[in-house]
Amino acid sequence: MDRRSALAAMFGKKQAAEGASYAPPQVLSSLTPYSGTWDFAAAKHLLGRTTFGPTYTEINQAVEDGLSATIAKLFAPQPTPDPPIYYDFNDDPNVPLGESWVNTPAPIPSVQGLNGARARSFNAWFYGLMLNGGTSIREKLVLFWHNHFVTSQINRYEYVYNYIKTLRDNALGNFKTLTEAITIAPAMLVYLNGNQNTRQAPNENYARELLELFTIGKGEIAGPGDYTTYTEEDIAAIARALTGWVNGSPSDPAAITSTFIAFRHDVNAKQLSHRFGNAVIEDEGEEEYKKVIDIIFQQEEVARFISRRLHVWFVGANIDSFVEAAIIEPMADLIRDNNYEIQPALEALLSSEYFYEESLRGCMVNHPIDHLFKMVRPLKFNMPMGGIIAQYYGWINLARLTNTQDMVIMDIPSVAGWKAFYQAPQYYDIWINSVSLPIREGLVEQLVSGFEIGNQSFAFDLLAAIAEMDNPSDPHSLINDLAKVFFSSPIAQNQLDFLTDYLIQGSPYYVWAEEYYNYLADPDDEDKREAVLSKLKNLIEAMLKMPEFYLI
Repeated sequence: MDRRSALAAMFGKKQAAEGASYAPPQVLSSLTPYSGTWDFAAAKHLLGRTTFGPTYTEINQAVEDGLSATIAKLFAPQPTPDPPIYYDFNDDPNVPLGESWVNTPAPIPSVQGLNGARARSFNAWFYGLMLNGGTSIREKLVLFWHNHFVTSQINRYEYVYNYIKTLRDNALGNFKTLTEAITIAPAMLVYLNGNQNTRQAPNENYARELLELFTIGKGEIAGPGDYTTYTEEDIAAIARALTGWVNGSPSDPAAITSTFIAFRHDVNAKQLSHRFGNAVIEDEGEEEYKKVIDIIFQQEEVARFISRRLHVWFVGANIDSFVEAAIIEPMADLIRDNNYEIQPALEALLSSEYFYEESLRGCMVNHPIDHLFKMVRPLKFNMPMGGIIAQYYGWINLARLTNTQDMVIMDIPSVAGWKAFYQAPQYYDIWINSVSLPIREGLVEQLVSGFEIGNQSFAFDLLAAIAEMDNPSDPHSLINDLAKVFFSSPIAQNQLDFLTDYLIQGSPYYVWAEEYYNYLADPDDEDKREAVLSKLKNLIEAMLKMPEFYLI
């Protein structure tokens, strides 16, 4: 059973899914630049994989701009966003409401509720950046790097902001430089016990993950403690080379920094295995961690490893021998040739014949954050109007909508990342199960109906959303345009008929046009507005519950 059919069976909506076709990806091309038709479907595929919830207008703009200009826009430098602020907390003696706390350690003794307020502030800010990311790949890459260089459940949100800022500043940059920065980031030192790594008691946690998960990956077992790419001997030696680093500083443990303490560092020579050419790391003090990373990045497998991770994130989990030779190897060559700059290889991938293969469109189940933004951005989810405080209240409520779906920022369940991006053979299918499916369907119903929290109203602005379509007065044209935004493949005739019934509700076909034109002529008339909106809500809910909507 293929993925679409399996999802349809799970959903119990066979009628909606009949006629849809899906075949496992069969790769026929390579990194040769794309020369096919640059149309709405191709532009939607690109923006769907690289941004959060592209809108009808954004996709049409990409079509008009062309592939090259759209790629340039995706990778264009972005200004550094303002840091998160307090929006609902008045009790920090050092930071008032509406100001940023990111450079101010928590007061000692701690103030009740302060860490929770900083966590809410950070999460709201993070979702606000995704919501307003537009046609830029940066926020998708920030999430990629968060899933790659995992830190989780860090209680000091000054450290959390420092960590995410490091990812964002380097998101489109140099993999090696980012690895160096993350190695001594305060959040990482806490998460993987680098702050406990001393010459007297080396802690191997970070050294192991640096090799296995962050840079070179574990190969096939070649012998006792030998994983083809590195050995247990290397883990022990690298752990010793990384000794001496702590979060904070001796004079100010609350400082938002990391510090090298010489007497905690192992100054003896560290012998690496044959996997690293029997290299010896001599004492280089606080620069020694850079020597470790230099040696690791001399290995060709590092570029292949990160190429595979990028492929799984942006393209799909199917990496067979052909993909390895025709896609991964050329990407790795580009990464090495550009001294571990990621952008040239990623641009080549996203501009390639391979990326636009029909079989690779809609081959992934969208993760909870993509699922949310695929709804709220194209359907113009109403956010609170007013100043920055009101916006934060809106953003935090967006964040809360995904918190029950096992994808919470800074709460990744494993150092390996979210399971959907590494656990074979299910990969992305992990996102849909008997628990998560009702939650997703309930979310659709909640968003379509609208809801209130406090004195704020949240709802789709469906009438504004369809006003962007080519001919919203015609049911078939409207449904096809919505389908182009929501789905990765065109809908079949029987699906079109099925959805048309949802919209017109047994009325003659022309009645929708009459009601829509009546509304346009007098948009302040509540009865005319409701006549259109009630039908539109039925249609949107049906489309957002179709199996095809769960694919990206």
